[in-house]
Amino acid sequence: MDQLHISLGERSYPIIIGAGLLSEADVVSSHVEARDLLIVTNERVAPLYLDRLRLSLQGKRTAVVILPDGEAYKTLETVSKVFDALTAERMNRDAAIVALGGGVVGDIAGFAAACYQRGIDYIQVPTTLLAQVDSSVGGKTGVNHPAGKNLIGAFHQPRCVLADPETLQTLPEREYRSGLAEVVKYGLIRDPEFFSWLEGHPEKLLSRESAALSHAIRRSCELKAEIVGIDEREHGLRAILNLGHTFGHAIETATGYGAWLHGEAVSAGMVLAADLSMRLGWLSGVDHKRTVALLQRLELPVAAPKIGAARALGLMGMDKKVLAGKLRLVLMKSMGDAIVTSDFPLSALTETLEQGFS
Repeated sequence: MDQLHISLGERSYPIIIGAGLLSEADVVSSHVEARDLLIVTNERVAPLYLDRLRLSLQGKRTAVVILPDGEAYKTLETVSKVFDALTAERMNRDAAIVALGGGVVGDIAGFAAACYQRGIDYIQVPTTLLAQVDSSVGGKTGVNHPAGKNLIGAFHQPRCVLADPETLQTLPEREYRSGLAEVVKYGLIRDPEFFSWLEGHPEKLLSRESAALSHAIRRSCELKAEIVGIDEREHGLRAILNLGHTFGHAIETATGYGAWLHGEAVSAGMVLAADLSMRLGWLSGVDHKRTVALLQRLELPVAAPKIGAARALGLMGMDKKVLAGKLRLVLMKSMGDAIVTSDFPLSALTETLEQGFS
C-alpha cells in the first residue's frame, strides 16, 4: 500500500493507494471511524464492488443509496435522494457518507456531506481513473446547473481517500481514456519530467499495465496533494489544476452533460489552452505539438465540437475563475509552468476560439 498525505492542519487526511485495497478489511476499517455509514454509489458500480466494500466494513451499520449513472444526473435533484436516504436511516452528525464510484458519485456524495446537518464526514472510494488521480482529492464537491458546470458546490475535505487500482480493470475503455487526460494535465502544469515519462509509456498506459498505471496514479496524486496543501480553496496556485477546464466546461455545457465525457472535454480544452499560450509567445511550437501528439497517442480528442466561437465565449463567461467581469484562463508559460491570467488580448483568444470552435 502507498500512502500519501494532504497537509491541511486539522483537515489533513491520507490517500491510500493499493491493488486489492477494497478487500483489505483491516485497512479500510481503520480509516473509517464512523459507526453509521451511508454508502453512495451508482447502478453501474454497485454490482461490481458494493458487496466487497460492505464486507470490509463489517461491524459498521451501513445503508446504501444507488444513484443513476452519468453526468446528466449530477444535479440538486439527485443530491436530494442522498438527503432522503440519510433521514430515512435517521443518521446524525456522527454518521459518515462513503462515496463508491467515479467523479460524479464523489462530487454528489461530498456535496451532500457538506450540507447535511451543516457538515458530516465522508470518505472517497474512487473507482475510475479520473476520480483516483483528480476529483477524489482536494475537497471540491458540487453539482451542475443548466447554465454551467459545477456552479453549485462547496469545499469539503474527505476524511480519507481509498484508491484501489484493480477497480480500473472493469472500467469501460472510453471512460478509462478520459481519465488519462487529467494525468497528462499534471505534466503540463507542474512536472515536465512526468510529461516526458508519459510520452515514453502511452502503450503501457492504454493497456492498463499495472506498474505504469500505479506510477501515473501516485505521481498525479503527489502533485495534486502538493498544490492543494499550498492553496486549499483556490485563491491562487490551485487554479492551475483547471488547465483546459474553462474551454472544456463550455464544451460539456453546450453539448449536454454526458455527450462528451469530462476528460474528453478537458483534452480538447488543453489543446485550445496550448494554442492560445503559443499565440502569446509563451509555449513553444515544439511543446504545443508534443501536447497534441501525446493526447492523440492516448486516443483522446484534440478537436473541439463546432459550437461556434461566440457561444463558447459566452459559456466561458460563466466560469468560476471570472473575477470582476474579467475572464481568467489557465495558460502555459512553458512546459510544466502554468499560470492563471487575464493578461491576454481578446484578439488572441478570439483567434483560438474561431479556430477551435468554428
